[in-house]
Amino acid sequence: MMHGALEDITKAVGNTPIVRLNKVTAGLDVEMYVKCEYLNPGGSHKDRLAANLLRRAEEEGLKPGGTILEATSGNTGASLALLAAVRGYKCIFVMPDKMSQEKISNLRAFGAKVVVCPTAVEADDPRSYYQVAKRLAVETPNCFYANQYHNPGNPEAHYLSTGPEIWAQTQGEIDVFVAGLGTGGTISGTGKYLKEKKADIKLVGVDPVGSLYYDFVKSGRITKPFSYKVEGIGEDFFPSTMNLKILDDIVRVDDKECFLMTRDLTRLEGLFVGGSGGAAVAGAIKWAKEHGKKGQRIMVFLCDAGQKYVSKIFNDDWMRENGFLDEQAGLGTVRDVLGARYRQKLVSANVSTTVRDAITILKEGGISQLPIVDGGKLRGIVAEVDLLRHLVSGKKTLESPVGEIAEGDYATVTPDTKIELLQSALADAKVAMVTENDELVGIVAKIDLIDFLARAGQS
Repeated sequence: MMHGALEDITKAVGNTPIVRLNKVTAGLDVEMYVKCEYLNPGGSHKDRLAANLLRRAEEEGLKPGGTILEATSGNTGASLALLAAVRGYKCIFVMPDKMSQEKISNLRAFGAKVVVCPTAVEADDPRSYYQVAKRLAVETPNCFYANQYHNPGNPEAHYLSTGPEIWAQTQGEIDVFVAGLGTGGTISGTGKYLKEKKADIKLVGVDPVGSLYYDFVKSGRITKPFSYKVEGIGEDFFPSTMNLKILDDIVRVDDKECFLMTRDLTRLEGLFVGGSGGAAVAGAIKWAKEHGKKGQRIMVFLCDAGQKYVSKIFNDDWMRENGFLDEQAGLGTVRDVLGARYRQKLVSANVSTTVRDAITILKEGGISQLPIVDGGKLRGIVAEVDLLRHLVSGKKTLESPVGEIAEGDYATVTPDTKIELLQSALADAKVAMVTENDELVGIVAKIDLIDFLARAGQS
Protein backbone atom coordinates (compact mmCIF):
# COMPACT_ATOMS: atom_id res chain seq x y z
CA MET A 1 0.00 0.00 0.00
CA MET A 2 1.21 3.51 -0.84
CA HIS A 3 3.05 5.21 2.03
CA GLY A 4 0.90 7.86 3.77
CA ALA A 5 -2.38 6.66 2.19
CA LEU A 6 -5.37 5.73 4.34
CA GLU A 7 -6.81 2.24 4.07
CA ASP A 8 -10.29 3.68 3.39
CA ILE A 9 -12.26 6.90 3.99
CA THR A 10 -13.44 5.80 7.46
CA LYS A 11 -9.83 6.15 8.69
CA ALA A 12 -10.08 9.91 8.00
CA VAL A 13 -12.54 10.43 10.87
CA GLY A 14 -11.23 12.72 13.62
CA ASN A 15 -8.13 14.89 14.02
CA THR A 16 -10.14 17.95 12.96
CA PRO A 17 -8.42 21.33 13.38
CA ILE A 18 -8.94 23.93 16.08
CA VAL A 19 -9.17 27.51 14.77
CA ARG A 20 -9.20 30.87 16.56
CA LEU A 21 -12.15 33.22 15.98
CA ASN A 22 -11.17 36.83 15.25
CA LYS A 23 -13.88 39.03 13.74
CA VAL A 24 -17.14 37.78 15.29
CA THR A 25 -15.52 37.99 18.74
CA ALA A 26 -14.22 41.56 18.36
CA GLY A 27 -14.42 43.44 21.66
CA LEU A 28 -14.40 40.36 23.89
CA ASP A 29 -11.62 39.92 26.47
CA VAL A 30 -11.60 36.15 26.06
CA GLU A 31 -9.85 34.00 23.45
CA MET A 32 -12.40 31.95 21.52
CA TYR A 33 -11.57 28.90 19.43
CA VAL A 34 -13.67 26.47 17.42
CA LYS A 35 -13.31 22.72 16.92
CA CYS A 36 -14.03 22.22 13.20
CA GLU A 37 -15.94 18.93 13.29
CA TYR A 38 -17.64 19.79 10.02
CA LEU A 39 -14.36 18.83 8.29
CA ASN A 40 -14.89 15.13 9.06
CA PRO A 41 -15.39 13.09 5.83
CA GLY A 42 -19.12 12.68 6.50
CA GLY A 43 -19.50 16.42 7.11
CA SER A 44 -20.10 16.36 10.87
CA HIS A 45 -19.05 15.20 14.33
CA LYS A 46 -21.48 12.30 13.96
CA ASP A 47 -18.73 10.41 12.11
CA ARG A 48 -17.21 9.72 15.53
CA LEU A 49 -20.56 8.47 16.83
CA ALA A 50 -21.17 6.26 13.78
CA ALA A 51 -17.71 4.69 14.02
CA ASN A 52 -18.19 3.84 17.68
CA LEU A 53 -21.76 2.55 17.29
CA LEU A 54 -20.75 0.30 14.38
CA ARG A 55 -17.73 -0.97 16.31
CA ARG A 56 -20.04 -1.93 19.17
CA ALA A 57 -22.66 -3.45 16.81
CA GLU A 58 -20.06 -5.61 15.06
CA GLU A 59 -18.73 -6.79 18.42
CA GLU A 60 -22.31 -7.83 19.23
CA GLY A 61 -22.73 -9.82 16.02
CA LEU A 62 -23.81 -7.48 13.19
CA LYS A 63 -22.69 -9.04 9.88
CA PRO A 64 -22.14 -7.41 6.43
CA GLY A 65 -25.38 -7.41 4.44
CA GLY A 66 -27.38 -6.42 7.52
CA THR A 67 -29.43 -3.23 7.82
CA ILE A 68 -28.57 -0.15 9.89
CA LEU A 69 -31.67 1.79 10.96
CA GLU A 70 -31.79 5.18 12.67
CA ALA A 71 -34.06 8.11 13.52
CA THR A 72 -31.89 11.03 12.42
CA SER A 73 -32.07 14.71 11.60
CA GLY A 74 -29.54 14.03 8.87
CA ASN A 75 -25.98 14.10 10.17
CA THR A 76 -25.98 10.76 11.99
CA GLY A 77 -27.56 9.24 8.90
CA ALA A 78 -24.88 10.73 6.62
CA SER A 79 -22.13 9.34 8.85
CA LEU A 80 -23.71 5.90 9.16
CA ALA A 81 -24.36 5.83 5.38
CA LEU A 82 -20.71 6.64 4.65
CA LEU A 83 -19.42 3.91 6.96
CA ALA A 84 -22.09 1.44 5.75
CA ALA A 85 -21.04 1.98 2.11
CA VAL A 86 -17.47 0.98 2.96
CA ARG A 87 -18.42 -1.95 5.21
CA GLY A 88 -21.26 -3.45 3.19
CA TYR A 89 -24.48 -2.60 5.08
CA LYS A 90 -27.91 -1.38 3.93
CA CYS A 91 -29.43 1.72 5.59
CA ILE A 92 -32.94 2.93 6.46
CA PHE A 93 -33.26 6.43 7.95
CA VAL A 94 -36.35 8.03 9.50
CA MET A 95 -36.37 11.84 9.48
CA PRO A 96 -38.68 14.69 10.59
CA ASP A 97 -40.16 16.75 7.75
CA LYS A 98 -38.53 20.04 8.84
CA MET A 99 -35.16 18.84 7.55
CA SER A 100 -33.66 20.41 4.45
CA GLN A 101 -34.07 18.67 1.08
CA GLU A 102 -30.28 18.57 0.75
CA LYS A 103 -30.04 16.35 3.85
CA ILE A 104 -32.57 13.89 2.44
CA SER A 105 -30.90 13.89 -1.00
CA ASN A 106 -27.50 13.46 0.66
CA LEU A 107 -28.63 10.24 2.37
CA ARG A 108 -30.23 8.85 -0.78
CA ALA A 109 -26.98 9.51 -2.66
CA PHE A 110 -25.40 6.76 -0.54
CA GLY A 111 -28.20 4.36 -1.49
CA ALA A 112 -30.09 4.74 1.79
CA LYS A 113 -33.87 4.49 2.08
CA VAL A 114 -35.33 7.63 3.75
CA VAL A 115 -38.72 7.69 5.51
CA VAL A 116 -40.04 11.23 6.26
CA CYS A 117 -42.39 11.82 9.24
CA PRO A 118 -44.27 14.89 10.58
CA THR A 119 -42.42 17.17 13.02
CA ALA A 120 -45.45 18.73 14.72
CA VAL A 121 -46.49 15.63 16.70
CA GLU A 122 -45.60 14.49 20.23
CA ALA A 123 -42.54 12.22 20.64
CA ASP A 124 -44.82 9.32 21.72
CA ASP A 125 -47.21 9.76 18.75
CA PRO A 126 -47.02 6.66 16.48
CA ARG A 127 -46.35 9.01 13.50
CA SER A 128 -43.31 10.66 15.13
CA TYR A 129 -39.95 9.78 13.70
CA TYR A 130 -38.86 8.20 16.99
CA GLN A 131 -41.84 5.81 17.05
CA VAL A 132 -41.69 4.96 13.32
CA ALA A 133 -38.00 4.06 13.72
CA LYS A 134 -38.81 1.74 16.66
CA ARG A 135 -41.50 -0.05 14.63
CA LEU A 136 -39.25 -0.52 11.59
CA ALA A 137 -36.45 -1.86 13.81
CA VAL A 138 -38.78 -4.64 14.99
CA GLU A 139 -40.08 -5.39 11.48
CA THR A 140 -36.68 -5.48 9.69
CA PRO A 141 -34.66 -8.73 9.91
CA ASN A 142 -30.88 -8.70 10.66
CA CYS A 143 -31.20 -5.05 11.72
CA PHE A 144 -29.07 -2.83 13.94
CA TYR A 145 -31.06 0.06 15.41
CA ALA A 146 -28.44 2.72 16.15
CA ASN A 147 -30.81 4.51 18.59
CA GLN A 148 -28.47 7.46 19.18
CA TYR A 149 -30.83 9.01 21.76
CA HIS A 150 -30.49 6.05 24.13
CA ASN A 151 -27.32 4.22 23.07
CA PRO A 152 -24.50 4.60 25.63
CA GLY A 153 -22.10 4.25 22.70
CA ASN A 154 -23.06 7.86 21.78
CA PRO A 155 -21.43 9.74 24.70
CA GLU A 156 -18.79 7.00 24.83
CA ALA A 157 -17.70 7.98 21.29
CA HIS A 158 -16.86 11.49 22.48
CA TYR A 159 -15.29 10.26 25.72
CA LEU A 160 -12.97 7.97 23.74
CA SER A 161 -12.34 10.30 20.79
CA THR A 162 -13.33 13.98 21.00
CA GLY A 163 -12.30 14.64 24.60
CA PRO A 164 -8.77 13.16 24.36
CA GLU A 165 -8.24 14.87 20.97
CA ILE A 166 -9.18 18.34 22.30
CA TRP A 167 -7.04 17.82 25.39
CA ALA A 168 -4.02 16.80 23.30
CA GLN A 169 -4.46 19.58 20.72
CA THR A 170 -4.79 22.31 23.38
CA GLN A 171 -2.22 20.73 25.75
CA GLY A 172 -4.82 21.30 28.44
CA GLU A 173 -4.98 25.08 27.86
CA ILE A 174 -8.78 25.21 27.80
CA ASP A 175 -10.99 26.90 30.39
CA VAL A 176 -14.50 26.60 28.93
CA PHE A 177 -16.07 24.07 26.54
CA VAL A 178 -19.27 25.16 24.76
CA ALA A 179 -21.53 22.86 22.71
CA GLY A 180 -25.09 22.81 21.43
CA LEU A 181 -27.39 20.39 23.23
CA GLY A 182 -28.99 17.68 21.10
CA THR A 183 -28.74 14.01 22.00
CA GLY A 184 -26.26 15.06 24.69
CA GLY A 185 -23.50 12.79 23.40
CA THR A 186 -20.99 15.58 22.73
CA ILE A 187 -21.31 17.51 25.99
CA SER A 188 -21.74 14.40 28.16
CA GLY A 189 -18.86 12.38 26.69
CA THR A 190 -16.39 15.17 25.90
CA GLY A 191 -17.31 16.94 29.13
CA LYS A 192 -16.72 13.82 31.25
CA TYR A 193 -13.23 13.39 29.81
CA LEU A 194 -12.30 17.07 30.15
CA LYS A 195 -13.59 17.22 33.74
CA GLU A 196 -11.45 14.19 34.62
CA LYS A 197 -8.41 16.00 33.25
CA LYS A 198 -9.26 19.46 34.65
CA ALA A 199 -11.88 19.57 37.41
CA ASP A 200 -12.48 23.32 37.21
CA ILE A 201 -13.16 23.45 33.46
CA LYS A 202 -16.56 25.02 32.71
CA LEU A 203 -19.04 23.13 30.52
CA VAL A 204 -21.66 25.37 28.89
CA GLY A 205 -24.62 24.03 26.91
CA VAL A 206 -26.45 26.03 24.23
CA ASP A 207 -30.17 25.41 23.72
CA PRO A 208 -32.65 26.99 21.26
CA VAL A 209 -35.85 28.74 22.38
CA GLY A 210 -38.56 26.06 22.11
CA SER A 211 -36.45 23.17 23.45
CA LEU A 212 -36.90 21.56 26.89
CA TYR A 213 -33.36 21.68 28.25
CA TYR A 214 -32.96 25.33 29.24
CA ASP A 215 -36.02 25.52 31.48
CA PHE A 216 -35.31 22.16 33.07
CA VAL A 217 -31.73 23.13 33.98
CA LYS A 218 -32.78 26.57 35.25
CA SER A 219 -35.99 25.70 37.12
CA GLY A 220 -36.33 21.91 37.27
CA ARG A 221 -39.62 22.23 35.35
CA ILE A 222 -40.56 20.25 32.27
CA THR A 223 -42.23 23.00 30.25
CA LYS A 224 -44.06 22.83 26.92
CA PRO A 225 -41.66 22.51 23.96
CA PHE A 226 -42.58 24.11 20.64
CA SER A 227 -41.21 23.99 17.11
CA TYR A 228 -38.32 26.15 15.93
CA LYS A 229 -36.30 26.36 12.71
CA VAL A 230 -32.67 25.66 13.63
CA GLU A 231 -31.76 22.02 12.98
CA GLY A 232 -29.64 19.59 14.97
CA ILE A 233 -29.90 21.04 18.49
CA GLY A 234 -32.54 21.10 21.22
CA GLU A 235 -35.05 18.36 22.01
CA ASP A 236 -38.73 17.94 22.90
CA PHE A 237 -37.94 14.96 25.20
CA PHE A 238 -35.04 13.83 27.38
CA PRO A 239 -32.60 11.37 25.71
CA SER A 240 -30.91 9.01 28.17
CA THR A 241 -27.60 9.90 26.46
CA MET A 242 -27.82 13.42 27.94
CA ASN A 243 -26.22 14.07 31.32
CA LEU A 244 -27.49 17.53 32.27
CA LYS A 245 -25.85 17.29 35.71
CA ILE A 246 -22.42 17.71 34.09
CA LEU A 247 -23.30 21.25 32.90
CA ASP A 248 -21.94 24.28 34.71
CA ASP A 249 -24.23 26.65 32.80
CA ILE A 250 -26.71 26.80 29.96
CA VAL A 251 -27.42 29.61 27.46
CA ARG A 252 -30.48 30.11 25.30
CA VAL A 253 -30.48 31.40 21.72
CA ASP A 254 -33.26 32.02 19.19
CA ASP A 255 -33.45 31.13 15.50
CA LYS A 256 -32.49 34.60 14.29
CA GLU A 257 -29.35 34.73 16.46
CA CYS A 258 -28.35 31.26 15.23
CA PHE A 259 -28.83 32.00 11.54
CA LEU A 260 -27.20 35.45 11.48
CA MET A 261 -24.15 34.10 13.32
CA THR A 262 -23.98 31.13 10.93
CA ARG A 263 -23.80 33.56 8.00
CA ASP A 264 -21.22 35.72 9.82
CA LEU A 265 -19.00 32.71 10.55
CA THR A 266 -18.93 31.95 6.83
CA ARG A 267 -18.56 35.50 5.52
CA LEU A 268 -16.21 36.88 8.19
CA GLU A 269 -14.27 33.82 9.37
CA GLY A 270 -14.42 31.53 6.32
CA LEU A 271 -16.07 28.78 8.38
CA PHE A 272 -18.84 27.25 6.24
CA VAL A 273 -20.93 25.72 9.03
CA GLY A 274 -24.56 24.81 9.65
CA GLY A 275 -27.09 26.45 11.97
CA SER A 276 -26.09 24.50 15.06
CA GLY A 277 -22.55 25.87 14.71
CA GLY A 278 -23.93 29.40 14.53
CA ALA A 279 -26.05 28.62 17.60
CA ALA A 280 -23.04 27.36 19.58
CA VAL A 281 -20.92 30.42 18.76
CA ALA A 282 -23.81 32.85 19.40
CA GLY A 283 -24.36 31.15 22.76
CA ALA A 284 -20.66 31.19 23.60
CA ILE A 285 -20.41 34.93 22.85
CA LYS A 286 -23.53 35.60 24.93
CA TRP A 287 -22.02 33.60 27.83
CA ALA A 288 -18.62 35.32 27.48
CA LYS A 289 -20.18 38.80 27.60
CA GLU A 290 -21.78 37.99 30.94
CA HIS A 291 -19.36 35.55 32.59
CA GLY A 292 -16.09 35.60 30.62
CA LYS A 293 -12.83 36.53 32.31
CA LYS A 294 -9.89 38.29 30.66
CA GLY A 295 -7.61 35.83 28.87
CA GLN A 296 -10.01 32.92 29.34
CA ARG A 297 -9.77 30.27 26.59
CA ILE A 298 -13.15 29.14 25.30
CA MET A 299 -13.55 26.20 22.92
CA VAL A 300 -16.74 26.01 20.83
CA PHE A 301 -17.85 22.84 19.08
CA LEU A 302 -18.89 23.27 15.41
CA CYS A 303 -21.00 20.25 14.49
CA ASP A 304 -21.69 20.25 10.78
CA ALA A 305 -21.02 21.87 7.41
CA GLY A 306 -23.05 24.53 5.63
CA GLN A 307 -23.57 22.78 2.28
CA LYS A 308 -26.80 21.16 3.48
CA TYR A 309 -28.32 24.54 4.34
CA VAL A 310 -27.77 26.59 1.17
CA SER A 311 -31.52 26.47 0.40
CA LYS A 312 -32.33 27.84 3.88
CA ILE A 313 -29.85 29.75 6.04
CA PHE A 314 -27.74 30.93 3.09
CA ASN A 315 -30.78 31.75 0.93
CA ASP A 316 -31.84 35.41 1.33
CA ASP A 317 -35.37 34.68 0.10
CA TRP A 318 -35.91 31.94 2.72
CA MET A 319 -34.41 34.16 5.42
CA ARG A 320 -36.71 37.05 4.42
CA GLU A 321 -39.83 34.87 4.22
CA ASN A 322 -39.16 33.70 7.78
CA GLY A 323 -38.40 37.21 9.06
CA PHE A 324 -34.73 36.60 9.84
CA LEU A 325 -33.33 39.46 7.77
CA ASP A 326 -33.75 42.97 9.18
CA GLU A 327 -35.36 44.43 6.08
CA GLN A 328 -38.31 42.06 6.63
CA ALA A 329 -40.27 43.31 9.63
CA GLY A 330 -42.43 40.19 10.10
CA LEU A 331 -45.22 40.32 12.66
CA GLY A 332 -42.99 41.66 15.42
CA THR A 333 -41.69 40.22 18.68
CA VAL A 334 -42.95 39.30 22.15
CA ARG A 335 -41.72 42.72 23.32
CA ASP A 336 -44.25 44.31 20.95
CA VAL A 337 -47.07 42.16 22.35
CA LEU A 338 -46.17 43.13 25.91
CA GLY A 339 -46.06 46.80 24.87
CA ALA A 340 -46.37 49.14 27.83
CA ARG A 341 -46.44 46.16 30.22
CA TYR A 342 -42.82 45.23 29.38
CA ARG A 343 -40.68 45.60 32.49
CA GLN A 344 -43.67 46.55 34.65
CA LYS A 345 -43.81 44.77 37.99
CA LEU A 346 -45.55 41.43 37.62
CA VAL A 347 -48.01 39.97 40.07
CA SER A 348 -46.38 36.76 41.33
CA ALA A 349 -46.08 34.55 44.41
CA ASN A 350 -43.12 33.07 46.22
CA VAL A 351 -42.63 29.30 46.49
CA SER A 352 -43.45 29.58 50.21
CA THR A 353 -46.66 31.62 49.72
CA THR A 354 -49.63 29.71 51.15
CA VAL A 355 -52.48 28.43 48.98
CA ARG A 356 -54.77 30.78 50.96
CA ASP A 357 -52.67 33.83 50.04
CA ALA A 358 -52.34 32.69 46.40
CA ILE A 359 -56.14 32.56 46.12
CA THR A 360 -56.32 36.09 47.53
CA ILE A 361 -53.72 37.35 45.01
CA LEU A 362 -55.62 35.78 42.10
CA LYS A 363 -58.91 37.23 43.34
CA GLU A 364 -57.65 40.75 44.03
CA GLY A 365 -55.67 40.91 40.78
CA GLY A 366 -58.53 39.55 38.69
CA ILE A 367 -56.08 37.07 37.12
CA SER A 368 -56.42 33.36 36.42
CA GLN A 369 -52.79 32.19 36.63
CA LEU A 370 -49.99 33.12 38.98
CA PRO A 371 -46.24 32.75 38.34
CA ILE A 372 -44.31 31.18 41.21
CA VAL A 373 -40.83 32.63 41.68
CA ASP A 374 -37.88 32.02 43.95
CA GLY A 375 -35.40 34.89 44.24
CA GLY A 376 -36.74 36.37 41.01
CA LYS A 377 -36.28 33.09 39.11
CA LEU A 378 -39.31 31.39 37.58
CA ARG A 379 -40.18 28.11 39.33
CA GLY A 380 -43.60 27.29 37.89
CA ILE A 381 -47.16 28.50 37.55
CA VAL A 382 -50.46 27.88 39.35
CA ALA A 383 -53.89 28.48 37.90
CA GLU A 384 -57.28 28.62 39.65
CA VAL A 385 -58.03 25.10 38.48
CA ASP A 386 -54.80 23.76 40.05
CA LEU A 387 -55.66 25.26 43.43
CA LEU A 388 -59.21 23.91 43.24
CA ARG A 389 -58.07 20.42 42.23
CA HIS A 390 -55.63 20.14 45.13
CA LEU A 391 -58.12 21.44 47.70
CA VAL A 392 -60.86 19.06 46.50
CA SER A 393 -58.43 16.10 46.50
CA GLY A 394 -57.59 16.78 50.15
CA LYS A 395 -53.86 16.48 49.41
CA LYS A 396 -53.22 20.15 50.21
CA THR A 397 -54.72 22.59 52.69
CA LEU A 398 -55.09 26.36 52.63
CA GLU A 399 -51.81 26.58 54.58
CA SER A 400 -49.77 24.43 52.14
CA PRO A 401 -46.95 26.24 50.30
CA VAL A 402 -48.03 27.00 46.75
CA GLY A 403 -44.60 25.98 45.42
CA GLU A 404 -45.59 22.34 46.01
CA ILE A 405 -48.41 22.50 43.48
CA ALA A 406 -46.78 24.68 40.84
CA GLU A 407 -47.15 23.26 37.33
CA GLY A 408 -44.99 23.35 34.20
CA ASP A 409 -47.89 23.81 31.78
CA TYR A 410 -46.34 26.80 30.04
CA ALA A 411 -43.78 27.60 27.37
CA THR A 412 -40.96 30.08 27.89
CA VAL A 413 -39.89 32.73 25.41
CA THR A 414 -37.75 35.87 25.48
CA PRO A 415 -38.75 39.48 24.64
CA ASP A 416 -36.98 39.03 21.28
CA THR A 417 -38.85 35.84 20.31
CA LYS A 418 -40.64 36.38 17.01
CA ILE A 419 -44.44 36.34 17.04
CA GLU A 420 -44.43 33.50 14.51
CA LEU A 421 -42.63 31.37 17.14
CA LEU A 422 -44.90 32.68 19.92
CA GLN A 423 -47.91 31.39 17.97
CA SER A 424 -46.29 27.96 17.90
CA ALA A 425 -45.58 28.14 21.65
CA LEU A 426 -49.18 29.02 22.50
CA ALA A 427 -50.61 26.23 20.34
CA ASP A 428 -50.20 23.74 23.23
CA ALA A 429 -49.28 25.77 26.31
CA LYS A 430 -51.76 27.73 28.45
CA VAL A 431 -49.49 30.77 28.52
CA ALA A 432 -45.99 31.85 27.47
CA MET A 433 -43.74 33.08 30.27
CA VAL A 434 -41.32 35.78 29.12
CA THR A 435 -37.87 35.59 30.72
CA GLU A 436 -34.81 37.79 30.27
CA ASN A 437 -31.48 36.94 31.92
CA ASP A 438 -33.39 34.18 33.76
CA GLU A 439 -35.79 36.70 35.33
CA LEU A 440 -39.51 36.74 34.66
CA VAL A 441 -40.49 39.95 32.85
CA GLY A 442 -43.94 39.18 31.45
CA ILE A 443 -46.73 36.73 30.68
CA VAL A 444 -48.49 36.38 27.34
CA ALA A 445 -51.75 34.47 27.02
CA LYS A 446 -53.55 33.50 23.81
CA ILE A 447 -55.96 36.42 24.21
CA ASP A 448 -53.02 38.87 24.40
CA LEU A 449 -51.69 37.58 21.08
CA ILE A 450 -55.15 37.65 19.47
CA ASP A 451 -55.68 41.22 20.69
CA PHE A 452 -52.25 42.30 19.37
CA LEU A 453 -52.81 40.72 15.94
CA ALA A 454 -56.32 42.19 15.71
CA ARG A 455 -55.04 45.69 16.46
CA ALA A 456 -52.16 45.23 13.99
CA GLY A 457 -54.68 44.19 11.33
CA GLN A 458 -56.70 47.39 11.85
CA SER A 459 -53.75 49.76 11.54
